[in-house]
Amino acid sequence: MKNVKVILVILFLLLVVILAVQNYDALATPVTFKVNLGFFNYQTSQMPLSLIAIITFLIGVLASGLYGITERIRLKRQIKNLMKNVREKDEELSSLRNLPVTTEDMNSEQPRET
Repeated sequence: MKNVKVILVILFLLLVVILAVQNYDALATPVTFKVNLGFFNYQTSQMPLSLIAIITFLIGVLASGLYGITERIRLKRQIKNLMKNVREKDEELSSLRNLPVTTEDMNSEQPRET
């Protein structure tokens, strides 16, 4: 399965390289990146479209990585709580198993008539 994953990643990267080479003129087109939020205005100097695509890709990787880290921390905390709960249940079960069985309790029950 690991080899299939590596082959798929290589094929994907090959596809990206082929598309980049075929569309070099479009990706080399200089563009100006503008941000206008009303209270914040920013405009970059002209840069190739490929550079903007790489920057936005890296921002996406960073954002998804941070989300993955927070999700992992949350799941580790949940696993820790569940393991604590399991330990408590195991202790309770072993203490119930070790209770002495008395005949008084068994004789006090009257058999049912059917």
